[in-house]
Amino acid sequence: MTGKAPFGAGIGRVSVLLVDDEPGMRNFMARILGPQCRRIELAASVAEATEWLAVAPFDVIVLDNILGQQRGLDWLVAQRARGIVPPVILISAFADLEIAIEAMQAGVADLILKPFRSNQLLSAVARVAEQARLQSENQILKHELRRSAEPEGLIGSSTALREIREVIARVAPLSSSVLLTGPSGSGKEVAARMIHALSERRDNAFVAINSAALSEENAEADLFGAVEDARRGLFLHAQGGTLFLDEISELPLSIQTRLLRVLDDRRIRPIGAERELPVDVRLISATNADPAALVASGRLREDLWHRINVLHLRMQPLAACGEDVIELARHFMAVLSQRLGMPPVAITPDIAAALMAQPWPGNVRELRNLIERTLILGRFPDHG
Repeated sequence: MTGKAPFGAGIGRVSVLLVDDEPGMRNFMARILGPQCRRIELAASVAEATEWLAVAPFDVIVLDNILGQQRGLDWLVAQRARGIVPPVILISAFADLEIAIEAMQAGVADLILKPFRSNQLLSAVARVAEQARLQSENQILKHELRRSAEPEGLIGSSTALREIREVIARVAPLSSSVLLTGPSGSGKEVAARMIHALSERRDNAFVAINSAALSEENAEADLFGAVEDARRGLFLHAQGGTLFLDEISELPLSIQTRLLRVLDDRRIRPIGAERELPVDVRLISATNADPAALVASGRLREDLWHRINVLHLRMQPLAACGEDVIELARHFMAVLSQRLGMPPVAITPDIAAALMAQPWPGNVRELRNLIERTLILGRFPDHG
C-alpha cells in the first residue's frame, strides 16, 4: 500500500502518536520521525494510546498490530466506534491478505510490513498527512464563502480604518474570542482573516462558515462531526487554527447551547461518539445585527453572547470611511482588470466625486460589484 514520496517531505507541522509495545521499536521510530515532525508522543499499550487521544489531538497514528495480547486493529475498530480517530498507519509483521482486508475495512490509511526502512516510514507519514490535509481542505471549501476578489487586508487610510487595524494588531497574538459587528459587506470576514494571519495560528487552518448556510438537521454534524459517516466536523478541521462563524445568531438555539459548552470545556463530542475529543480552536464570530437586540428577541443566547464578546470590534459602513472609497475602487480595478483580462477604466475626478457621494448600502461588496460591472461595460455605469 505504500508508494513513493520525498522522504519526510511536508511533515514539519505533523503530530504523530507512536503505539508499539516494544521499547526498541518505539525508540527506533521516534528517532526517525522526531527530528522531522512537530510533535511525537509514545504509547506502550492501547490503554496509553487511548489516554493520549483523550487529552491531545494528533494528525497521524502509527500503530503496531501486535500489542502484547491485543491487536492494534481490534483497538482501532473500537476507537472508531467510540469517536473519530486520526489517520492510522498500521505496522504488521505478516504479509497476510486477511490482515490487509481487515485493515482496509477498519479505515487504515497505510500498511507497512516489518522489517521496514526509515524512508518507508517517513514517506508513509508524509503521504498520509498530506492526504488528510487535502481531504480537510476539500471539505472546508464546501463551506467557505470567500470571494476571490476580496482585498487581502482592510484597505484605506481613514481614521476609522486605522483604529480598526490597530485593534486587530493588538488582539491577533492573543487567544481571546472576538465578536465582529457591522453591516453586510463591511469587511467582517476580511478583518477575521487579518486576525488569523497576524496570530501564531497563521500556519493552521482558517475555516469560514456562514451559519445561515447550516441546515438545522445537519448543523451539529457539520460543526462537531459524526461517527457514522466519519465526518470530522469544522471544529476538527480548524484544529490549531481559527473558526469564523458569520451570522452566529442564525445557528439553531440547540447548537448555540452546545457551542457554549465547547467554548468552556474545549472539547467536542461527535454525533454517535462515546467520548469527547480535545479541540484547540480560536473562535471569531460575526453578525450584521445589534447583539443586544438579538438577545432580547431570543435569537442569540445571552450566555453565549457574553462568552464570544471578549473583544467587540465594530466595522464601519463604507460611506463613513471617506476617501477609502477611492482607494478601494482603485484596488478592485487593478485586481479585477487583471483577473478578467480587461483594460482598467480610469477613475477621473468627476467619477471619484460621484463615488464619494454614494450612500453604498451594500458597502465594500457593492463597490466591488460596481467595479466589475464597469470593466465589463468598459465605462462607469450612470450613478444616480
